[in-house]
Parts: sequence; structure tokens; C-alpha cells
Amino acid sequence: MFLHWIVILWSYLPAFFYADQPVFKLGHESLTSFISRSMIYPDYSKDHCIQGTIQIGFKLDRTGKVVESRVQRGYGIDLDKEALRIVRLTSSRWIVPASFDIRTEIVLPINFSLKEFKCEEQSTDDISLAIRTYKAKEDLTKAVVNFYQKKSAGGAYNANDEERVLQLKVELGYNDKFIDRLLKKAQIELKQGDKESACEDFHMVKGLGSDKADALITKNCR
Repeated sequence: MFLHWIVILWSYLPAFFYADQPVFKLGHESLTSFISRSMIYPDYSKDHCIQGTIQIGFKLDRTGKVVESRVQRGYGIDLDKEALRIVRLTSSRWIVPASFDIRTEIVLPINFSLKEFKCEEQSTDDISLAIRTYKAKEDLTKAVVNFYQKKSAGGAYNANDEERVLQLKVELGYNDKFIDRLLKKAQIELKQGDKESACEDFHMVKGLGSDKADALITKNCR
């Protein structure tokens, strides 16, 4: 089966294209195309058939640069992070009229939708459980990352601690396949000019106890 995603801009979005509102360079269709082209459907949500619309609020400066951005409404999972990343990628691609109040927050809703991915077999309860599991997993991930950060810095630790962390990594699915998928995502982000997100992913690889991203961190994230 193949993955297909759709980006839907709600009916009020054309307000962006009024004379006194910021407009995306080259227009509405160009914005839709940019979002679709830039989107990297998050692995966890893809694997668990999580779909929906994430609303991102952001502000622009006079040059069209995104200076503030936040998740206004989301699920608290990886879809939120990707929607936020995409909006930040639009930075410097806006034309801001002189009459526009740059204190105004613009809301851009981005829809994540999976087609022909057998998601119709997933119940609402299954998806709700997957969302709760993701949030619980994030807390456990912090424990893993903290351990390896401490170890990398030369902090004291014992073999029993490491054994528990290794077992936790197995339970969380942080194996070579996961690491390779994360590295592939980061490489795509680099090609998009999104060094910030790529470096976050490279450091995440390192934070999970892998040295596969060390050379990439040295090359791109210093």
C-alpha cells in the first residue's frame, strides 16, 4: 500500500489573500503546494493511523519572517511537531502589507490524512489509546536520553542502570530500524533547508545511545 496525504486549508484561509492581509509569495495554490511538498508524515502517527487537523498560530515581522509560532490546537503528539515545523519553513515566504498589524496572530490549519492505508480498520478507541501511549512514551524517552547525556558527559553510572535503560529501549522500540528512520527523516529536513529540525533529530539519535549521527552532528550542527 502507499501513503498519500492531503493538505486542506479551511474556508476562512482566503482571508490571507485580501489586500490588507499577508499573502504567501506566488499565492494560495503555491502555499498549498509548499505544505504538501514539505510534509514528512510522522512515523508514529502513520503507523497508528492518527489523522486530523492541527492549528498553528504564528506571527510575522515586516519582512515576512515567522517570529513566533505555537500549536493552537492539536493532539500533543508528533503531528503537532510536524505542523509547527512546516509553518516555520514558510518563514520569509510571506508578503506583509504596510497596513497589516504585525501583532496579529495568523492561524494556519494543516490537515494530516492517510489514504489507502487500511486506517478504516482502526477504531476511535484504538487511536485514543495510541495517543495516550505516545504521551507516556515521551516521558520514558526523557529517562533514556538523560542517562546517555550523563554517560556522555562522564557522569557516574553503574551497569545495572545501563541494563535497565537497554531494556527500556527495547520496550519503547528504539532499535536500529527506528534510528535509521530518524536519520532518513533528518536528511530530508536538511535538503529542505531545515537544519534546526535535522539537528534536533541527529541529537535525538545520539541521545538514544547511538553513534550513527556523530559525524553528521559534527558536520551540520556546530
